[in-house]
Amino acid sequence: MTAPVTTTRRSRLRQPEAWVVAAAGTALYVLVAVLQWRRLEAPSWDLAIFTQLAKAYAGLDAPIVPIKGDGFNLLGDHFHPILVLLGPVYALAPSGLTLLVVQALLVGVSAWPLTALAVRRLGRWPGVAVGAAYLLSHGIQGAVRSQFHEIAFALPLLALGLCALLERRWRASVLWLAPLVLVKEDLGLLVAALGLVIWWRGARRAGLALAAWGAAWFVLATAVILPLLNPRGQYDYTDRLTVGDALGDPLAALAGVLGPGEKVVTVLLLVLAAGIVGVRSPILLAAVPTLAWRFLGDVSFYWTWVWHYDAVLMPLATAALLDALGPRPAEPDRDRSLRTAVALGAAGLAVVLTAPDLPVVRLASPETWQASPRTEAAREVVGTVPEGAVVASDISLLARLVPTTTALWSGTGDNPVADYYVIDREGGTWGGNPPQDAARYAEEKHPGTDYELVLDREGYQVARRVG
Repeated sequence: MTAPVTTTRRSRLRQPEAWVVAAAGTALYVLVAVLQWRRLEAPSWDLAIFTQLAKAYAGLDAPIVPIKGDGFNLLGDHFHPILVLLGPVYALAPSGLTLLVVQALLVGVSAWPLTALAVRRLGRWPGVAVGAAYLLSHGIQGAVRSQFHEIAFALPLLALGLCALLERRWRASVLWLAPLVLVKEDLGLLVAALGLVIWWRGARRAGLALAAWGAAWFVLATAVILPLLNPRGQYDYTDRLTVGDALGDPLAALAGVLGPGEKVVTVLLLVLAAGIVGVRSPILLAAVPTLAWRFLGDVSFYWTWVWHYDAVLMPLATAALLDALGPRPAEPDRDRSLRTAVALGAAGLAVVLTAPDLPVVRLASPETWQASPRTEAAREVVGTVPEGAVVASDISLLARLVPTTTALWSGTGDNPVADYYVIDREGGTWGGNPPQDAARYAEEKHPGTDYELVLDREGYQVARRVG
């Protein structure tokens, strides 16, 4: 009779397959990041916002982000004190690309414990397949496509905490999961849910302590810290939820949660990523708080899987899959290989179904490897704005202007008068109706102030304040 499989800390570290998968994932997403940067891709203003935060932390300042508004403290927008760790890294390499590389590294690191556990439980090649499915999952690729967000820091913490949970290393699990409350305020609810899973699995005190910790930080962050630091004295995202309506009309709320179709697709993809068998694991129930705040809200892009919101669900899905398949048994199981194959097939199907809309498949296109034809023009724009100037810009070049200027988003209504205005007439900001002249646009924003056009090249315009 074969002795039960046991692991020690040293044996967990000695798994070359996991290191290879983690290194490959890091390299893949660093490549994607560099190509995004070369092609001047800017899917949102978030990279610029977090770059400005990192710049402030690098200077040992409070995270004041003028892009969000004059004197806006970003800790009053979302509660993410863990991002102070970006400061030293940004100080060494002050660029928005630095944040994209950090995110790629965090993704790669998160794949290591999940792959290592999968190899121990399922064997070498099935374990590697689990790691690959995780790295290529729609939640991870969606986060990379959307560029940097604070949830990147949640991925390794979740992965390490969940693997410790599955191996019943309760203290390690609690210590890895507890800091998630410092990544984003809603993750307090996720921590609370995982605390209940630990309680259910038999570690009563540890589980209840973690659940209380997560719930307490969620309340503290949303009810005290965020309103205190927010310029408007409120938690800005409360009005995006329809909790009151849900309590008043539960049946209508249930119908809303189950529709429209984007929500159903998001849930089905999560189940597939968990290999379908993952629905047997209570770990997958920990996704409910995240899905709840997204689905109860009236913001449609929260409902879909194409952005970064599913990223924190991917470690849950992978851990639920491994939990459902169970540890490698002492005796051979004739049905185990079939169950494993079906689970991996389902997780792979989720990857295949979502792949056309995600960045890894785009690597097969020659166009992806080419720098934007407007690269030189973009560099000239950034070089035209003097270091230290106050510049208002649309989204296109905002992240590139942050390191050397005080950058503002031109769409903010109460901006101070800027020294320069930058407009990308070919960018998506304007919905096909861009301003014809950056100087006139700036003067309309600030009546009584004069601007002159100093650069007009390949769709980019720069206007300078006169006098």
